[in-house]
Amino acid sequence: MNLTRAIPFFASCRAVILFAFFLSIAPLLSQVAAQTTSANDGDWQVPRTPFGHPDLQGNWTNATLTPFERPLGWDPVLTWDKVAEIEAGQAEIVALAAAPSDPNRPLPPGGDHPVCIDAPTTCYNEVYREPGDRVAVVRGEPRSSLVMDPLDGRVPELTAEGRRRVEEYEALGNQHGPYDHPELRPLAERCIVSFGFSAGPPMLPNYWYNNNYTIVQNPDYVMIMAEMVHDVRIIRLSDPKTLSNEVRPWFGDSQGRWEGNTLVVETTNLNPNHAFRGVPPSKDRTVIERFTRVDEETVLYEFTIDDPETYTSVWGGQIPFKQFDDQLYEYACHEGNYSMSNVLSGARYQERREEPK
Repeated sequence: MNLTRAIPFFASCRAVILFAFFLSIAPLLSQVAAQTTSANDGDWQVPRTPFGHPDLQGNWTNATLTPFERPLGWDPVLTWDKVAEIEAGQAEIVALAAAPSDPNRPLPPGGDHPVCIDAPTTCYNEVYREPGDRVAVVRGEPRSSLVMDPLDGRVPELTAEGRRRVEEYEALGNQHGPYDHPELRPLAERCIVSFGFSAGPPMLPNYWYNNNYTIVQNPDYVMIMAEMVHDVRIIRLSDPKTLSNEVRPWFGDSQGRWEGNTLVVETTNLNPNHAFRGVPPSKDRTVIERFTRVDEETVLYEFTIDDPETYTSVWGGQIPFKQFDDQLYEYACHEGNYSMSNVLSGARYQERREEPK
């Protein structure tokens, strides 16, 4: 993210609350002793917190060059030659975008150009993006997609009810002009939730930037903060109470449990307005997530979506979360955000110009 515009993490009220959470467990964190050795010598052990749980704490990133769905005709596992080709291609694009610019150059090309991936007038290029520079490797296999179930690596077809709900969802947004008032703008633009489902569930890379997370644990809760829009999830470990069916938080109601060295999180009560890849969830959607520390630098994240009213089969995937050693800064989404008022003012100006005289 652009650090020149970043506000330090503890600037907002939400950050103060999180800071208090950090302080409450600081004595425990200070007692953590590393129980790890090199993963290469076969003696590596899962590090544990002072209260005995596998330690998932720290900063992590799921940035990857591996697409969400598998390109048609590709095998599930890539050859290492193909991996080298993909990663070298991305490095070349980044180098080309970072080259000094000619001040006398013509207008940038359209969105299909390898350097300029956005509209010609904005040219939101690789200088501003941070999609990652590596193909996702899971259990030693370089993957061609993050979706691994079903076997074709593609999201299953929608049911008739799922298609009806998508049409209803799209029609709702078409009743008025998309620039008529703020509540018709996308959720991410309004800084309510992140685009691309960074915070989840499931927690996916957005392939643009800010694919980073902070995880903090205490005996009763796991907190996951997504860098994008500073979304925060609180996962309960010891509180068996669930929300009533009418209560639908943006990230649902998440209950966690430990199965060996794996944190298993079951989420229900997802908000019907928080559509996933353009598809709103049914009221009975369940998302199962699994977090497993597989080596010193990697958490294997697995997800399963069970929504028989929406999809023709259960489906899911796997994403490696790699250790991220740099500091995370707050994504201050609304502070100094003039875009919303400018967008709506521009729409009113266009309407005035179109009015008959």
